[in-house]
Amino acid sequence: MAIIPTAHNAAKEGEIAKTVLLPGDPLRAKVIADTYLEDVTCFNTVRNMLGFTGTYKGKRVSVMGSGMGMPSIGIYSYELYNFYDVDRIIRIGSAGGISDRVKLRDLVIGMGASTNSNYAAQYNLPGTIAPIADYALLRRAVEVAEEKKISVAVGNILSSDVFYNADATFNDRWKQMGILCVEMEAAALYLNAAYAGKQALCMLTISDHLYTGEALSAEDRQNSFHEMMQVALELA
Repeated sequence: MAIIPTAHNAAKEGEIAKTVLLPGDPLRAKVIADTYLEDVTCFNTVRNMLGFTGTYKGKRVSVMGSGMGMPSIGIYSYELYNFYDVDRIIRIGSAGGISDRVKLRDLVIGMGASTNSNYAAQYNLPGTIAPIADYALLRRAVEVAEEKKISVAVGNILSSDVFYNADATFNDRWKQMGILCVEMEAAALYLNAAYAGKQALCMLTISDHLYTGEALSAEDRQNSFHEMMQVALELA
């Protein structure tokens, strides 16, 4: 184990569970801890990237913000896997729908995470790696969603480095290749997991659709988020 705490995480050895839920927003991490976990303690406030550990149905679970974009989740997930001995990270977030297969409130599970990021260049691989989810986590997530009658789509998602894209054809070309939705973090998480030999899964709620123009209200976002949490917490 590396020297901890780190420059980004004040947790001491043993304060973080083997399973970490990773929303982008640190305030959402606090909401999750307050709403779903018992016996909660806060292990990190550095840079306001809040982190908490508690229990869910007797199982120890941690939740921490990751920030926006691959550089940010790249730092936090790397440290969790390699410095804090975390075994599995489940990203829980929102996404913009691209495919006609998905609609508002759908749960999307990223089997693979295509990307326009250069994150994988650090590994100097003799080809192109496909960042993919851990199959055991993916399979269990689908089973739980089906048991709870939650609409779920599984497939390839896009992790983009760009939110406001100057290329007006960008989404059309990814849609043609069967991409379900777009977010900004999963590819880096999947690559860090692969490099560390650990588990990762990205679960997303469709909060808006880039082609229909539809978007969830604040109330609908909260209800859909609760459905995603029902699945994510069962994987801990």
